[in-house]
Amino acid sequence: MTRMLVTGGAGFIGSNFVHHTVTRRPEFEVCVLDALTYAGHRDNLKAVAGDIRFVEGDICDAALVDRLVAEADVVVHLAAESHVDNSLRDPEPFVRSNITGTYVLLEAVRRHERRLHHISTDEVFGDLPLDTDEKFTEASPYNPSSPYSATKASSDLLVRAWVRSFGVAATLSNCANNYGPYQHAEKFIPRQVTNVLTGRPPKLYGTGRNVREWTHVEDHNEAVHLILEKGGIGETYLIGSGCEVSNKAIVEMILELMGKPVDRYEKVLDRPGHDLRYANDSTKLRTRLGWEPRHRGFRSGLAATIDWYRENTWWWGPRKDGIEKAYDARGG
Repeated sequence: MTRMLVTGGAGFIGSNFVHHTVTRRPEFEVCVLDALTYAGHRDNLKAVAGDIRFVEGDICDAALVDRLVAEADVVVHLAAESHVDNSLRDPEPFVRSNITGTYVLLEAVRRHERRLHHISTDEVFGDLPLDTDEKFTEASPYNPSSPYSATKASSDLLVRAWVRSFGVAATLSNCANNYGPYQHAEKFIPRQVTNVLTGRPPKLYGTGRNVREWTHVEDHNEAVHLILEKGGIGETYLIGSGCEVSNKAIVEMILELMGKPVDRYEKVLDRPGHDLRYANDSTKLRTRLGWEPRHRGFRSGLAATIDWYRENTWWWGPRKDGIEKAYDARGG
């Protein structure tokens, strides 16, 4: 058995990665480290609780991280604060978790000579113009727009420096927006879906022209496993499905799929510094490692995601009112 430590494994992408690993990669023995902040929940791992070891703890706890890394063969690093709006209100937790936490983990990985994969976002590159074919590549310059993306950019650069300076055996990936089960109801797609399910109108920032590339979380996690198996040490890989959709089109598609009039949504004040467009050129991942997304159509993946939220009210329902009260308090 290969012992795998997954940091942030009770969050959205992390818990889906753990589910994927337990059900499809039996050669791994999984340990999850998660601080169980507001976006991480033990419920996310309920279905695989008997198949993993769970440790509640802080990625900045150097003694704990050192012990867990020493007991692992490979580390997949997902622990991060990740909500742009939250980073605009209070950047400090993002600096602590995303920068200091990554430093603590890198030092432990260096001491124990462990394999590391660092998971990041395409938001580190800033944004792209609308109505063009331009895409981010592995060579795109960093130009983050928010405290969140700036701290993720910092963590990426730390990993690259530890590879070059200390010979840490690490790979990196930057992914487009993920969607799928277990995503916190404050995030864009689950918020709109759960709004409809609770009789609230979906909310749209500004004009809704902003475009994102959407990758199903299952496809993202399959890409991470391919990078772990075949990726070159020190290499970065961009993950993206090629499915670019505007925020307005997504809200209208959700309403249509849920049997509601497509214009039954509310516009709210736009996010400060709202990035226009993200899109990744995933040629390197596809040609060198053979990755192809299984969810090639966004509409079918979105329909399956809506079904999951409809069937799992127990998971998001108790937190929904609090999320909406917080948005209402700040006009969003």
